[in-house]
Amino acid sequence: MALRCGQTEAWYGPSTDFPSFPLCGPTLYIMYIKLKALLLTGAVCLLMTSSAAAQERLSRIDSMILRHMRAQHIPGASALVIHHGRIIYNKQFGYADPASGRRMQQQDIFRIASQSKAITSLAAMMLWEEGKFLLDDPLSRYLPAFAQPQVLATFNERDSSYTTRPASREIRIRDLLRHTSGIAYAAVFSDPVMQAIYRKAGVPSGIGTTASTLKEKMALLATLPLQHDPGTAFTYGLNTDLLGYLIEIWSGQPLDVFLQQRIFDPLEMKDTHFHLPAEKHHRLAALYETAHDQLREVDHPIYEGVDPLFPTLRGTYLSGGAGLSATIGDYARFLQFMMNKGVYKGKRLISPATAALMLTNQLTADVRISPDPPQPEDFGFSLGGYALETAKNDYLSPAAVGAFGWGGAFNTHGWADPANELVAVLFTQEYLSPWFSIGEEFKVLVYQALVP
Repeated sequence: MALRCGQTEAWYGPSTDFPSFPLCGPTLYIMYIKLKALLLTGAVCLLMTSSAAAQERLSRIDSMILRHMRAQHIPGASALVIHHGRIIYNKQFGYADPASGRRMQQQDIFRIASQSKAITSLAAMMLWEEGKFLLDDPLSRYLPAFAQPQVLATFNERDSSYTTRPASREIRIRDLLRHTSGIAYAAVFSDPVMQAIYRKAGVPSGIGTTASTLKEKMALLATLPLQHDPGTAFTYGLNTDLLGYLIEIWSGQPLDVFLQQRIFDPLEMKDTHFHLPAEKHHRLAALYETAHDQLREVDHPIYEGVDPLFPTLRGTYLSGGAGLSATIGDYARFLQFMMNKGVYKGKRLISPATAALMLTNQLTADVRISPDPPQPEDFGFSLGGYALETAKNDYLSPAAVGAFGWGGAFNTHGWADPANELVAVLFTQEYLSPWFSIGEEFKVLVYQALVP
């Protein structure tokens, strides 16, 4: 369809593409070329469809990010907001690598950690559509080692020994998608007792794991106790890593190959990888931490001996729960695809019914919420790796019911709000950041800017 004066194209989002301006004469065309050149430097903000009032309000995002930078909370940030299919805010601040003086740019690549879960969950649901499994199938149907699971009964702090009791039922595939299996994390966001048990057994953190394989470590996980009976509580853990191994079994392909062929290529997520190609290493944002109220580059192993440069290393353990790195544009494109009910540029990857199911709250009234990490009382979680805005928890944020999103351990944030036709992403790169609330500040400032 030809563009008329005053129109703009919907944003689909290749990381170096931008919405078309109305090309209605040489003057406007020259303006477009100049602005696009500026955008590629990461230096300006796109405010193409907003009123003057909205533009003024969007500038409050600048103030918030700059305040955190001046206070040495973050080295820099990249923020993107898409409203009604058009970019209304796209701006980079500070440094991707302060030590070298490299400025933050739109094409920088970030460790997205747990934001990987949504992508792996989509891969699993694609195979569910193909009849490879049912959501309430027992895990042991595909991995017999998980039959007759045991639950932790007692724990000895002196030597990390423990006793167990039989679980009330087996783990189901649905439990992995909604994190109700009783499987915890080994190094972060989990009960210290479970961390000790996993650490002694050699279970990896998932984040940045390069040694071993999914097959080997998931077999090890099957020998260890669950934190609780399956289906009784939401416990954040290695569930999506285990799901990634199942994807390899169901598809007959390595996880990275399946994701590339079935998700990254169709969605034009050109810069999303488990392991960055050598020619993209220089685009990885440096990882920083706060020490003695000062920012410094992480120059030591993180979590359980993980190299902070893990995205540049080759490895055989593909963590579907925390192993991916991506650009802000790639992740925004993925959120937009989910908000569009499984369609990208007219190409359907999953049915509307599957997309809707993936974004339906799976935590029923009889499922309690484990305290690590802490979640609100009315927390909702989907099959798609996202926390959900529901009628019960809508009082907690300005997002509309049906909004979905999740963050990553290195202070990355993103959500989509179908009712408001909104996608928003904010990426920084910090280890064990005490300023994770920057994501909530960003959310408030995005919604206050949605004015006529």
